[in-house]
Amino acid sequence: MKSADFEGKLAVTAKAVGAFLDDILQSHQLVAGTPQKLLGAMRHGVLNGGKRLRPFLVIETAKMFSGDSKAAMQVGAALECVHSYSLVHDDLPAMDDDDLRRGKPTVHKAFDEATAILAGDALLTLSFGLIASCDKIPAEARAALVVLLAKRGGAPGMVGGQMLDIQAGDSRSEIEITRMQAMKTGALISCSCEAGALLSGACDDDRARLRRFGDTIGLAFQLADDLLDEYGEAEVVGKATGKDQAKGKRTLGQIYGRRALQDRLDALESTAEELLEPYGERAELLLEAARFVVWRKH
Repeated sequence: MKSADFEGKLAVTAKAVGAFLDDILQSHQLVAGTPQKLLGAMRHGVLNGGKRLRPFLVIETAKMFSGDSKAAMQVGAALECVHSYSLVHDDLPAMDDDDLRRGKPTVHKAFDEATAILAGDALLTLSFGLIASCDKIPAEARAALVVLLAKRGGAPGMVGGQMLDIQAGDSRSEIEITRMQAMKTGALISCSCEAGALLSGACDDDRARLRRFGDTIGLAFQLADDLLDEYGEAEVVGKATGKDQAKGKRTLGQIYGRRALQDRLDALESTAEELLEPYGERAELLLEAARFVVWRKH
């Protein structure tokens, strides 16, 4: 599959996910009675574009195991709510202090800091409600999905990784950086892959394999992000570049250099291919997702 063909499919899914999220924020019982300013900030934080990679991974993994497409969309939307909440909070002055996200004003710039904090809180809690209320998934699997998301999106996963990133300085080792990246970025990507298998009733071995695949592309995503931060252009990337260097944070890009970092990305691509090999053509789009992560430009 050509890169342009895959990006077209990714864009189609992103549009469908955006429409689903828009509908949720207009009519779902979980947001009924929300103050309008808060709802506006939630919409700004989750409907401002993006590749929707995490819901794409949920949807395509579920499809590979013949899972229910509507359930996969709802779980994918829940993962996107968690991802979006993390970005809203990550952009705050107390954290990364960013004015732009995907080329648009960040939530605290478009509204205010207090509203941005509450919008992130609301998106996070909405995500668990979306999973728990998805009656197309058996109750036991729903409970397992809630636990999975709590671990990967919480203190042992993404939130813990953010804590490590805040504490980071110019002396952290390769092992420390890799651990931080696996938690901050990789945990939610891995969760997306495993969630698609879980909601589809896949066996434990398949779930474990998809978890490893998610871990692999999660690391690749962060390494590619390091490349973009070091060498990308803000106009193309859609946010400020060179932030880590300006803040004195040591990255794998600084440790390896551009060529060695790309070599490692190539190795991760090969690992992803090996993990998906048993699924043959069913895994074609997931494999293209891995290649997209490795070679992305924004």
